[in-house]
Amino acid sequence: MKISASKFVAVTYDLNVGEGEERELMEKATTEAPLSFIYGTGTMLPAFEDQLKGLAVGDKFDFTIKPADAYGEYDDDAVVELPKNIFEVEGKFDDEVIKEGNIVPMMDSNGNRLNGSVSEIKADVVVMDFNHPLAGETLHFSGAILDVREATAEEIAAMTAQPGGGCGCGCEGNGGGGCNDGCGDQKGHDHEGCGCSGGGCH
Repeated sequence: MKISASKFVAVTYDLNVGEGEERELMEKATTEAPLSFIYGTGTMLPAFEDQLKGLAVGDKFDFTIKPADAYGEYDDDAVVELPKNIFEVEGKFDDEVIKEGNIVPMMDSNGNRLNGSVSEIKADVVVMDFNHPLAGETLHFSGAILDVREATAEEIAAMTAQPGGGCGCGCEGNGGGGCNDGCGDQKGHDHEGCGCSGGGCH
């Protein structure tokens, strides 16, 4: 059976980012904890799915996705300074959560949920970076197909309803999401991975 619309797919992969000799391992999905998804349900980056279409169990893959087809270029305007008082809990600055490098779930004025990374804590403001953790990165995937089969209605409903993305899938467009449970994020980022477009993490 080959990968096509509505098929349940499980894959292993290494995700490296960067150019030339500067590539760095960012995520890894293993046979013990593979990336599983329903093909064609809109939870994966289209460029990621395009590379897997027609492959079968045992097939290997090795491909690159440029930033324009992944999480876009890094946007300096997505780095903002927010008043420290909005991070107060019962009148006290929440320094347990608001630490440099931490990912903080937030909501914009329109009620949209998005994740921001704490870049810097100043005297009166917190500098937050709302770029996707992989914005501006060229993604290099190499791996193999573990399973391809017809997905059940229950699996389709469960996977498309999940708020998170998966190893190799991006959550909520470029805004971020949660982290995956199936792969190791080698840099310790609490982000969703890099193959999804808007579904979030598995």
